Amino acid sequence: MSEITKIGIIGVAGRMGRMLVEATHTRATAVADGETAPCALVAASDHAGCEEIGRDAGEVAGVGTLDVSIRTDNQTVLKESDVVIDFTLPAVTLSYLDKAVASKTPLVIGTTGFKPEEIERLRSAAQEIPIVFAPNFSVGVNLMFKVASEVAAILGEAFDIEIIEAHHRHKVDAPSGTAIGLGQAIAEAIDRNLDDVAVYAREGHTGPRESRSIGFATVRGGDIVGDHTALFAGDGERLEITHKASSRMTFANGAVRAALWVGAQSPGLYDMRDILGFRTNA
Repeated sequence: MSEITKIGIIGVAGRMGRMLVEATHTRATAVADGETAPCALVAASDHAGCEEIGRDAGEVAGVGTLDVSIRTDNQTVLKESDVVIDFTLPAVTLSYLDKAVASKTPLVIGTTGFKPEEIERLRSAAQEIPIVFAPNFSVGVNLMFKVASEVAAILGEAFDIEIIEAHHRHKVDAPSGTAIGLGQAIAEAIDRNLDDVAVYAREGHTGPRESRSIGFATVRGGDIVGDHTALFAGDGERLEITHKASSRMTFANGAVRAALWVGAQSPGLYDMRDILGFRTNA
């Protein structure tokens, strides 16, 4: 049996954090070919004002006692873990990034909403440690990236491209990281720079649509987990590629899969397309 990968989770008391605990626990207790899967939750943390501090992470996630107390010290989580998973906020991720480099701890980052200069900090850290940084850890979404890229390349300039995304009322960034990632994948496939062609808002007298632009539309409401559509609109016809997530567990399972993969990698900035073999320029 493979050596057990010790997983730490930062932001463990949030919605995704609890799902990550459940996914890790499920993987750790799964039986395949007579052997348990090679991972275990060993450390967990959340912010100082969190009411779950001091409680067992497994009990908070509803999977039973795991003997892993939730703490506020991210540095200790980094030191005790073979790999750390983080779905929090940019400020939280960046606050411990240098410590992760110092401790040589691989990271799986599902945080979204980074500014361009903050992403450059991740790139710099990835020169020292392996990091999986992905806007979405769903297998289906990453397949969508690949398919939409190939469709865009085939359709060429004759079709206008729009990306529509919908999420729950609590999401704090817009457009979603997945929508931007989808736009980047499409733009790369048709030799466009997304920063140059993206249109994130339309209001008032906007004039005719720029032919090479990639538009984004955002919906927020209710408990929508995550819907994404790539719309290719031509004269007399349109093609839509849509992915709808009904549970955050698909993201959590993908993150645990990434955690088991990243520990064996050289320093570098990876995403789920590397893990799944979906990268179009591979």
